[in-house]
Amino acid sequence: MNGGPGGNARLAALELLADVLDRGQNLGENQRIGGDVRAHALHLAYGVLRGYGALDWFANRLLQKPLRSRDRDIHRLVLIGLFQLWRDGTPPHAAIHECAECARRRKKPWAVGLINAVLRRFQREQAALERELAGRDERFAHPGWLLDALRADWPEDWSSIVAANNRQAPLWLRLNRLFDPADTLERLRADGLDVTRHDRAPDAVRVEPARAAAQLPGFAEGRFSIQDPAAQLAADLLPISDGQRVLDACAAPGGKTGHLLERHADLQLTALDRSAARLERVAENLDRLGLADRARLQAADAAAPDTWWDGRPFDRILLDAPCTATGVIRRHPEIKWLRSTAQVDAAREQQRRLLNALWPLLAGGGMLLYATCSVLRAENEHQVRDFVNARPDATSDPIDAAWGRDTGHGRQLLPGEQEMDGFFYARIRKTS
Repeated sequence: MNGGPGGNARLAALELLADVLDRGQNLGENQRIGGDVRAHALHLAYGVLRGYGALDWFANRLLQKPLRSRDRDIHRLVLIGLFQLWRDGTPPHAAIHECAECARRRKKPWAVGLINAVLRRFQREQAALERELAGRDERFAHPGWLLDALRADWPEDWSSIVAANNRQAPLWLRLNRLFDPADTLERLRADGLDVTRHDRAPDAVRVEPARAAAQLPGFAEGRFSIQDPAAQLAADLLPISDGQRVLDACAAPGGKTGHLLERHADLQLTALDRSAARLERVAENLDRLGLADRARLQAADAAAPDTWWDGRPFDRILLDAPCTATGVIRRHPEIKWLRSTAQVDAAREQQRRLLNALWPLLAGGGMLLYATCSVLRAENEHQVRDFVNARPDATSDPIDAAWGRDTGHGRQLLPGEQEMDGFFYARIRKTS
């Protein structure tokens, strides 16, 4: 794996931005960029995508005329420079000179002077531009459809959701209870890290400064996993007894699967995922945690049980449903620019299909935990409300918790609340 285009972090960031904006891929999927430039390239790409709406508005105000589609790389070099000048604290000379020189390396020497001029003009006019931006929706750096949805669903909270989405999330670990937690924490502290326990998720620890997982002491031996406290709440919300049959219906990448197995020594747990490749990640994660032989992994469509189910009912089902992931934008800012209203509708239909297909597999008196990392009501309480109202043998089981808010059919966390991602949970009990 090379260090990216010519070993230049800004050029590598251009490739990452193209992955998202041109090819519809998630940041981080590109494994061609490695070496010393990867971390800096990702930092630049994340920064541009967090502020994309505002940065793009600045660029369009500063350019004398729009650039041609074939020169969108030059436009994005301007965005990188604007991010570095506006939000990143990069020394101006370095930000301007290096971005301009990247145009030369892209074999577009005509753009060197243009980038120089635009970025220097931003320096001169920054205060006036910021005053003008303050009256426009572009300042929120969210696409219009998502802003409208947040305003409609959360009229009192939408601005705090937007602000949280535009901040970088902290690094949270989930301690593996198969190891002594005190010993794990001591190892982290001995490596110069500050660690803080979470007061609502008992296995969650915030680590500062953030590092790549592989650089944390104890990761390779399975002492912990990377997981936000909101995602860790699932293990507490699904009451499980030893020996019960449990289905993790959409298991990849295996975070909740591993957590359940860490908590319970004697489970008959089946972990499904439609993607065999993604299921391999589950296997790798369980192996690292020392849990490789504790679950049955199967590549299958949970919504087509006739292709995989053995006919024996499950006592508990965890449905971590596919969703728009609008609750984890602070970790994945590309989500803002990859989603659409059509994808909300598609996610809602897939969730409905999964709920209807899995319900007959649940034993009488059993419980299904429905979870999403979305903040959109259509995917969350409206989905559960419609399902429960259509099923005489289904009832919502209240979640009494000191986090989030009761929606009537589940409990919603908004991004940044109690330092957690945006998540929704609903417990549905089968009455007969």
